[in-house]
Amino acid sequence: MLNLCSLGLTSILLVNALTVQAQQAATIRGRVTTSDGRPAESVTVGLKSRSQGAITNGNGEYVIERVRDGQYTVVVSAVGLKTTEQSVTVRGGQAVVLDFMLSENAEQLKEVVISGNRTNKFVRKTSEYVGKMPLSNLENPQVYATVGKELLTEQVVFSVDDAVRNAPGVQKMWDATGRGGDGGAFYASRGFIVSSQLRNGVAGNVTSDIDAINLEKLEVIKGPSATLFGSSLTSYGGLLNRVTKKPLDTFGGEVNVAAGSYGFHRVSADVNLVDGNTPANQPKTLAFRLNTAYTYEDSFQNLNYPGFTKNLAVAPSVQFRPNERLTVNVDAEIYKGTNVGKQIIFFYEPSSALGFDRADQAPLNYRQSYQGEGLTQDSRSTNLFGQVHYQLAPGFSTTTYLTSSHSYSDGFGAYFYLLPNSRLVRADQSTDNSRRTVFEAQQLFNGDFRVGNMRNRVVVGLDYLRVNSDLNFLGGNIDTISLNASSGTIRGFNGPNIAARYAASSPAHYLVTTTTNTYSAFVSDVLNLTDQLSVLAALRVDHFDNKGGLFYSPVAPYSQTALSPKFGAVYQPVKDRVSVFANYQNSFNNLGVYLNAGGSSLIARPERANQWEGGVKLDAAGGRLSATVSYYDIYVKDRLRIISYDANFQAISAQDANQRSKGVEVSVLANPLPGLNIVGGFAYNDSKFETQDETVNGRRPNTASSPIVANAWLSYRQPAGPLQGLGAGFGGNYANDNRIQNTSTNVFTLPSYTVLNASVFYDQPRFRLSARADNLTDKQYWTGYTTMNAQKLRSIIGSVAYKF
Repeated sequence: MLNLCSLGLTSILLVNALTVQAQQAATIRGRVTTSDGRPAESVTVGLKSRSQGAITNGNGEYVIERVRDGQYTVVVSAVGLKTTEQSVTVRGGQAVVLDFMLSENAEQLKEVVISGNRTNKFVRKTSEYVGKMPLSNLENPQVYATVGKELLTEQVVFSVDDAVRNAPGVQKMWDATGRGGDGGAFYASRGFIVSSQLRNGVAGNVTSDIDAINLEKLEVIKGPSATLFGSSLTSYGGLLNRVTKKPLDTFGGEVNVAAGSYGFHRVSADVNLVDGNTPANQPKTLAFRLNTAYTYEDSFQNLNYPGFTKNLAVAPSVQFRPNERLTVNVDAEIYKGTNVGKQIIFFYEPSSALGFDRADQAPLNYRQSYQGEGLTQDSRSTNLFGQVHYQLAPGFSTTTYLTSSHSYSDGFGAYFYLLPNSRLVRADQSTDNSRRTVFEAQQLFNGDFRVGNMRNRVVVGLDYLRVNSDLNFLGGNIDTISLNASSGTIRGFNGPNIAARYAASSPAHYLVTTTTNTYSAFVSDVLNLTDQLSVLAALRVDHFDNKGGLFYSPVAPYSQTALSPKFGAVYQPVKDRVSVFANYQNSFNNLGVYLNAGGSSLIARPERANQWEGGVKLDAAGGRLSATVSYYDIYVKDRLRIISYDANFQAISAQDANQRSKGVEVSVLANPLPGLNIVGGFAYNDSKFETQDETVNGRRPNTASSPIVANAWLSYRQPAGPLQGLGAGFGGNYANDNRIQNTSTNVFTLPSYTVLNASVFYDQPRFRLSARADNLTDKQYWTGYTTMNAQKLRSIIGSVAYKF
């Protein structure tokens, strides 16, 4: 079947390539800027008295496709915006570049968007990353959610963790630990674990808390996505793609100072510099932007000795545009931190022996820190990123990506086991100069052309990914104490004491020194059969080559090859307003080596996931309502299932299960009244193991998170009058019971929770005053990835920003 699909896709692409030269349709493209030189985003650009048009992206750029020879009037318009027009002549199918400068400045345009009641300011209608090509949400048969910087600013959000709570169907499972290689935060989506490993569509992992200072938007792409993004950086539940801020065409920026509960304090800056020799009405040849932030916060568990997190983020970026066809972007993300690890509690014994089966029944003091001083860890994450985009010809472009991600950690990693009779094992898994490097080179060729009356949007990609691990874990169990131990006993679990113990008797070391290379090629075609009906076909071939090394024990070299197809269809019964979509998506996972119950290291067969999905997308009421409703069914074969952990916290697994995960997701963004915005999401997931092990057969995996999660945010900003710019928001997140231990003899539950948050702000052209309150009701609640992790109690943060 795959061979037939591959042959059919190849034939279509060959016919397209042979006939494209006969087509004479051209494009009109350009850039719309405000009077102060900033890009004008989400503005309509169209041909007067014709239905053809486009919406400007975050850089103010637009493209009007399929323009026949003739004379046209190009109009830039929006409700509340002064209309701007230019005449243009198209001849011989040649592309035309037409730029506009609005009479409004950036702040005035922002108010026009709000007071004009034209659109929901939180909606991002297009993405160039989700499909590896510019594609509107309504045209894309895949489900994704976008959380933009506008919403983050209103909510006074400073981290990607806090940004994720706005994504429908995504639940945080585990806080970032900062460990080199694997220390990033973990989330759950559609019953599977995901993490933030992509940045601008390619590798960009951060193993500590990820600051939002450089975040333009967060794209949460749902379902198995190996066809376009590979298997090493994605999961069966989807992926998180961080889209970073880019240099602008005008000098300006913002300095922000914030402080609040638990010793929180932060200072950040966003500064943009431009080439002063470029004419004011032209895109800048050279622009530089720097985003940086320093953040410190104590743990809310501050009885005895409080933990803390201290992070520095530096993100410089340079854009060079010598002409209208060539753009070069070079940027970096540098994170440096020192932290005391979050208090993560495992279950050393079967939870059935504890005498309770819910986290809220545990005899733990929610505010208690069960460790002393000095258990710190230093961590670093560095992402270096280069992109070269060149317009080969009208409708054809090439993009080259080079990215290198480095993570490092050194220091203590405290963790805990809860035992019967109110006892607690305190343990350490330190990292000793642990390092991991990920290098990716990706080449994309994009084409947008017509064959007869059928439009093709094609991407052909080549990808090389190298992952080099040099990780050194060491440690073990330190002591066992009563949960009612004295303060002196609790403080005895500290850095100097553990260091002295390791010096006297060398601890066990667990090394990971593997190197893997993945060679991939993929092709995807979105074919418009009519203006209202389009189909998508894509295929990836992936060759995984493990060079061997150590994964706690010796690993022999091995290689695996897999194919990953993808299909989709979109029909728009109401053009540009309603789309009905369906998709088939595939993913696979080269699992590598695992430890079985007998203690042997085995090479796992590749897991494979297949998803069928269908639903409806809306962009209605003049842009004031955007919604997605979908139903999906994911089936995973040869699932690797964690059975238990040994005394050294190595996972013991068995590859004896299949898993079915199906459910419903709903996303709504609405702007019912001027200044009033609503963001909401709901997800239900039914996930079950299918295995011969009757202790888990038919049960929900303990890593699948809560079956029901929901998010909501309601905000109002005064659009006009003496209080213009004054606003407030209120919302929160809900999750029902989460079984983090779930067998026929062993069930442990994290109780359901509703966490409410609020913000107030006064936003003006030169300054912004804002404050937020998280967990308004001071709710005690837990998340967990087979663990119980207490979450922060009520906190209040105030912020002052100066704009220039």
